[in-house]
Amino acid sequence: MPPASAEPLTPERILETTEEVLRRFGPTKATVVDVARALGVSHGSVYRHFPSKAALREAVTDRWLAKSVVMLEQITSAPAESAPGKLEAWLEALFEAKRHKAGDDPELFATYTVLLAENSGTVEQHLTELIDQLARIIAQGVADGSLTARDVPAAARAVFDATGRFHDPQYAAEWFSPTIGAEFEAVTALVIRGLRA
Repeated sequence: MPPASAEPLTPERILETTEEVLRRFGPTKATVVDVARALGVSHGSVYRHFPSKAALREAVTDRWLAKSVVMLEQITSAPAESAPGKLEAWLEALFEAKRHKAGDDPELFATYTVLLAENSGTVEQHLTELIDQLARIIAQGVADGSLTARDVPAAARAVFDATGRFHDPQYAAEWFSPTIGAEFEAVTALVIRGLRA
């Protein structure tokens, strides 16, 4: 075991190190002992912060997904932007964030795809937060007359489902096609046109 760092052992530090270990070994081979070794501490020290390997992996997944939620919340709550403009910006930001993760760090993206399948509760919570953001944008448009929807939550879910090809990890292989940008723009324009009052 390497010498322990003078830096305090925090959950955030453990999660950052866990990402590195997952990137290096993959989700099937990475262990809590590997994380502890990379931190220069005993595995019991890691377990004091995360009671099990599953809890640690769930926390890593939650941390990864939360980054997208925070970035998209900035668009959702921007006061000066019109609802149709927000909707377009939100969809584009989600697509770019997913494409960026898949292209810049394919090993970690593959790891997260495995973790997402394991942590369905975390994923469900994440999807609920995203759809809630869409509902808030659509509700703003309904309130100001720029969008129309009889059932705002259903419309938000429909928008999310209709654009799934551009954010669902199962389609990641398609995100780097030379025509994907034009396809994204066509779908987004159709969705927004369908919601316009």
